Amino acid sequence: MELISINADNAPKAAPLVADFRVTLDSYKGRVSRPDAEAGKEELLYFLDRGWPVFAAAENGEYAGYIVCRIDDGCVWVEHIYVKPGYRRRGAASLLFRKAEEIAVSLGGDTLFNFVHPNNLGMIEFLRTKGYTVLNLIEIRKPFKGERPATTVRVNGVDFDY
Repeated sequence: MELISINADNAPKAAPLVADFRVTLDSYKGRVSRPDAEAGKEELLYFLDRGWPVFAAAENGEYAGYIVCRIDDGCVWVEHIYVKPGYRRRGAASLLFRKAEEIAVSLGGDTLFNFVHPNNLGMIEFLRTKGYTVLNLIEIRKPFKGERPATTVRVNGVDFDY
């Protein structure tokens, strides 16, 4: 597995990964969607325009996964991390995550900050294997007009719509 820095030239090759990531996120909320590679490319270009480091893990020239690192006031946030199902548990996510941790250390930090969907148990378990166990924040908002949350999430004995 090799690490590739994503730039404007190779963003179109990585765009299908972003599209698949979005479909996966939708599935956590019970929504069915279709991958949109063009929207994925635009999203990658948005990140690159802001100077956020983006990397792909590749095997034999095929992109297996990607990571987007948002740098905010010296803190590194894993904005996206996604690995294609056929490449999971083969080192791609660890390779990408290690690179993000290196960026955090280079900026004087000693941890990454991760937004994780509460239904993404695979990512939560992955983070735990990397030593990430401190719950940092919970975002709470009112429902949008017409929004009907499909499920709930329990945090410390309290149910929240999700």
